[in-house]
Amino acid sequence: MAKLLFPDDSIREFPPGTAVVDIVEEALPRFKKRAVAARLGEKLVDLAAQLPESEEAIPFEIITLDSPEGTDVLRHTAAHIMAQAVKRLWPEARIAIGPTIENGFYYDFDLPEAFTPEELEKIEAEMKKIIAENLPLQREELASEEAISLFKQLNEPYKIELIEDLDSPVVSVYRQGEFVDLCRGPHLPATGMVKAFKLQSVAGAYWRGDSNKPMLQRIYGTAFPKQSQLDEHLKMLEEAAKRDHRKLGQQLDLFSIHEEGPGFPFFHPKGMVLKNQLIEFWREEHRKAGYQEIQTPMILSEELWHKSGHWDHYKENMYFTKIDDHDFAIKPMNCPGGILMYKRQLHSYRDLPIRMGELGLVHRHELSGTLHGLMRVRAFTQDDAHIFMLPEQIEEEIAAVVRLVDKFYRLFGFSYHVELSTRPEKALGSEEIWDKATRTLEATLQKLGQDYKVNEGDGAFYGPKIDFHLKDSIGRTWQCGTIQLDFMLPERFDLTYIGADGAKHRPVMIHRVIYGSIERFIAILTEHYAGAFPLWLAPVQVVVLPLGESQNAYAQEVKKQLEDSGLRVEVDARDEKLGYRIREAQLQKIPYMIILGPKEEEGKTLSVRSRKDGDLGTMDLEALTARLTEEVLTKRN
Repeated sequence: MAKLLFPDDSIREFPPGTAVVDIVEEALPRFKKRAVAARLGEKLVDLAAQLPESEEAIPFEIITLDSPEGTDVLRHTAAHIMAQAVKRLWPEARIAIGPTIENGFYYDFDLPEAFTPEELEKIEAEMKKIIAENLPLQREELASEEAISLFKQLNEPYKIELIEDLDSPVVSVYRQGEFVDLCRGPHLPATGMVKAFKLQSVAGAYWRGDSNKPMLQRIYGTAFPKQSQLDEHLKMLEEAAKRDHRKLGQQLDLFSIHEEGPGFPFFHPKGMVLKNQLIEFWREEHRKAGYQEIQTPMILSEELWHKSGHWDHYKENMYFTKIDDHDFAIKPMNCPGGILMYKRQLHSYRDLPIRMGELGLVHRHELSGTLHGLMRVRAFTQDDAHIFMLPEQIEEEIAAVVRLVDKFYRLFGFSYHVELSTRPEKALGSEEIWDKATRTLEATLQKLGQDYKVNEGDGAFYGPKIDFHLKDSIGRTWQCGTIQLDFMLPERFDLTYIGADGAKHRPVMIHRVIYGSIERFIAILTEHYAGAFPLWLAPVQVVVLPLGESQNAYAQEVKKQLEDSGLRVEVDARDEKLGYRIREAQLQKIPYMIILGPKEEEGKTLSVRSRKDGDLGTMDLEALTARLTEEVLTKRN
């Protein structure tokens, strides 16, 4: 018999070969209209899947369309429907891969002619026909040789390459009508279950991410169980497009990226003001928290990166150079330099913890197709810190970092959730050491009362980590801060301290960032605030608008007095109408405008407008200065 362990801990027996859909019919009728797949042990399977014989009870759970896994199955099926539609419209197109991604799916096609927005509409129309046909999706398992023969007949070379690389005697394919695809599944029972979908864009993508291989066309789309959910998602995307940091970065004159340096951002004067404000805040808070700031070289010997493990685990993302016939690497991370700083002298247990912060410029080779404004660059500033401590100080130090991270994110108005990432496949050190490190992180989070989700297999190669995922003002999440506990690198670099017993002992190391990448954090902030930065961050805090030429002298006087109070002020005395200049200030999202006419000049007053609060009426300079300096000091959002 086949034994199943249901979510309520009951165990039921069924004849081997029973289909999941029949179990739903017999034992779980309440799921009859909502079931789309099932979890059988660790594996997701179709409703048509048949039970194997089992002496031990296999955990069994129904997957419904309104669950994350069910939505993923829906999107996977939508990707197949899209590929079928493309093949109907362009039979000469060769299909590559079509996975689900966060909030959607894509499929890659090899076709000489470029897809246009109008052709996306044609593909959508054809998809609707396929959905109306309500074609069943049928899984078949074929011997690899048989599958290769099938895809040779279909003239699908990319599928043949995938099968050959799988090196498996048996592969699975799915059929829907005339369309057949290599796929592990699972899928919806029929195409008619896809109700709400939208094709969104086309981009270029190298086959298997390799720039030496053909460039394919990638069509992105999304699908949701309900039309209302799709409408809400599209509305969010529309709002996100308005907040695109690349567009706002140009509009607000913050940064640019030039073809002479793809992936290497240029910060303009206003962008540097914003960046420096974030850095100054970081420095002040870290000074208060007992960190010492250091700076380590950008180029270090290749040998160091072999020792640290980055060569084996990160080499493809690094840049290299030769100096005096010796091999060097441009640092992708700051940690080996921080370790060398620790090793420069002997330490006593009384010295620990040692907290060293570094705003280090790092370089990482990212594929050109992945570059995206400031979100994904090849050179960025990490707000790094490395803490060297006694084993008994671990929980206290991690707790302190969690509190510091919380202080930063709440200042900017971010809520966040926490994920604990465990040992990846490629990792340094024994499972015993990893288990110890992971249990320590779990215990600390539990003592802090911090909710967290376990993210299996996503730790750094040298240790488990706690990741902080921010939620911005329109509901998107961004992974920024991280705390990584490391027993490995202290071992590899033979780090020691002299204990109370006079003997040498091994310290434990924490790697952590809060902003993550300052460049990326600026992009996130720009979109979070839609470019309307709070006063303390705004590159220009006040603009003075004289009504006529006779008020220019008074405008300069106001500017000087505000600047003497530490405020960033501009005077816009261009020969343009006041309404035009007000509109310009609004487009630049400047927090405060001061309008000066003959009346204000005569009474030495100011007519003030706030971006946030509207017209503030007439104020004297002293009152306005007090208001603005207090707003800056408190870093009000």
